[in-house]
Amino acid sequence: MKNKPNVVVLGCNFAGLTVSRYLHQEAKEVINITVIDRKNYVNFIPNIPIEVFNNHDPADNLEFEFLKFLKSDNSTFIQAQIEEIDAESKKVYFTPNERDGSAREFIQYDYLVIALGCKLAFDKIEGFAEFGHTFSDTYYGNKIRQFLHHEYKGGPIAIGSDRFIQGQSPKLPKLPTALAACEGPPVEIAFSLADWLKHHELGDAKKITVFTPAEVIAEDAGKKILDQLLPMMTDMGYGYKNKTIGIKKIYKDGIDFKDGSSLEAELKIIFPNWEPHNFMKHLPFVDDQGFVVTDLHMRNPDYPEIFAVGDAASVTVPKLGSLGHMEAEIVAKMIANEVINNGAAHTIEPLHPMVLCFGDMGDHKGFYMHTNEWWGGDISILKMGFTPYALKIGFKNMYYTLGGKVPSWGLPLSEFLGDHTVI
Repeated sequence: MKNKPNVVVLGCNFAGLTVSRYLHQEAKEVINITVIDRKNYVNFIPNIPIEVFNNHDPADNLEFEFLKFLKSDNSTFIQAQIEEIDAESKKVYFTPNERDGSAREFIQYDYLVIALGCKLAFDKIEGFAEFGHTFSDTYYGNKIRQFLHHEYKGGPIAIGSDRFIQGQSPKLPKLPTALAACEGPPVEIAFSLADWLKHHELGDAKKITVFTPAEVIAEDAGKKILDQLLPMMTDMGYGYKNKTIGIKKIYKDGIDFKDGSSLEAELKIIFPNWEPHNFMKHLPFVDDQGFVVTDLHMRNPDYPEIFAVGDAASVTVPKLGSLGHMEAEIVAKMIANEVINNGAAHTIEPLHPMVLCFGDMGDHKGFYMHTNEWWGGDISILKMGFTPYALKIGFKNMYYTLGGKVPSWGLPLSEFLGDHTVI
């Protein structure tokens, strides 16, 4: 094909790598794909707690280099910091960051896929640097690993989320509003940390209080699952605090909340507000926070050449990996269909939002949630046992082996096994 369309993908973590690989699968050699990211590896964030509790450096197993897979697709990779998107001229400005002092450059696009994730706003939480902990990357993973295995004295533990400010726009599909970005991780950490305490003879679930800014924790799980989960956690001895509004301050011995209450805690595990990157704010295709406005085909209504997947997309609530995967498949099919068939040959199914979540509970057991009740659907499944843990580990191994291009049957197979296995 002469003058092949240039597809530029911004970001190459989970959703960005997945959409890049699917774009090549769907469109083969009829497009040019360029991927830009500030680093040349994927952080496989969901499995950091497993490495930490086993006293392993998460960087050893969870920093996955993707370049060989992009090269196998004949995709171009640029390691650079994104500086600006000019939607009118269809240009992305960037600064190569392999060495300091590089000049600012630009690339022209025919299609732009924004997969830049978000900024995690730990810097907005007073006292976090001195007294807070989290599992959001390998640096923080190693920081909490050091604390748990060498400094923790067995005191009370608080686990929960700061207030998430969800973007709004009249051009967005109608979606429920979340007050926390994603609360699968706090629930998962609560379970697996209780197991860690038990094995290290430091206590059990009674040491742990989970908290949320919302009416109920993990609200996106839906009422049917929460009616099972919350009484079970109460019976296990967990403390529970809701409607905190947000975190006011973290200090050595606890947390103050914006509702005026507080919690005593030696260990404070925090999941912050998720904000768009600063350069995304006030662009002509974003919501009032800076997340990219799309329809459920992940396309911007005003700039149809712009798509978004993963956490950078306004419709991705909660900020959940399985949603990013589904969005990546949709975008690849949309672009390939337009380029190859002028958009006429196939009808592409829109995003049907759902929670599909595998969590670690310690002792090689896990939980599985599959639900769309929060969005008005009728699916609501919660399972616990060895199979969800095996599926969590298996998905990571499949992702690494296939370089982010999980086959189209990957998620449906996980759903089937999770829905119907009771081991």
